[in-house]
Amino acid sequence: MAITYEYIKTCKQSGARLGRVHTPHGTIETPAFMPVGTQATVKTMSPEELKEMDAHIILSNTYHLFLRPGHEIVKGAGGLHQFMNWDRPILTDSGGFQVFSLSEMRKISEEGVEFRSHLNGDKLFISPEKSIEIQNALGADIIMAFDECPPYPAEHSYAKQSLERTTRWAERLPEGACPAGRAGALCHRTRRHV
Repeated sequence: MAITYEYIKTCKQSGARLGRVHTPHGTIETPAFMPVGTQATVKTMSPEELKEMDAHIILSNTYHLFLRPGHEIVKGAGGLHQFMNWDRPILTDSGGFQVFSLSEMRKISEEGVEFRSHLNGDKLFISPEKSIEIQNALGADIIMAFDECPPYPAEHSYAKQSLERTTRWAERLPEGACPAGRAGALCHRTRRHV
């Protein structure tokens, strides 16, 4: 099943849209509240409690899962859905924000970002392609293209440079980088329209 968006209506006063995102693991009513399960768990809440509060989707963090337990371990456990006992949709962020928040421990280049782990100081590297590889291994329903997150406040020239680099990174993603049936449609649309 490919991911699809069903438009319902637009609010005449605010322009806000009401819709549904259909994924292989369920439908997300939009706009939506998205609890954050940084390391494959929403702190202090069980999957059953999240369902009781009618959470349609949760967000997990690519950067933190890359560092520990590691995307290959999560993949070997059947992906995030099995790993965290969650049968509804999951969105993974690209890891960009966390990498860029390590301003003292990272070096940005056209290839990607070299950084030191905040856990043990290991030198690591994430490229746009690596971010997608990690997210595919995690098995999220919706995955995000790697982005450079400029600090706030930022000079206009730096923000423009960051946007242009993020665009070039998205354009580098090869056809098939985001498997159809998960985030394929959204990822390819992003790559084509940035």
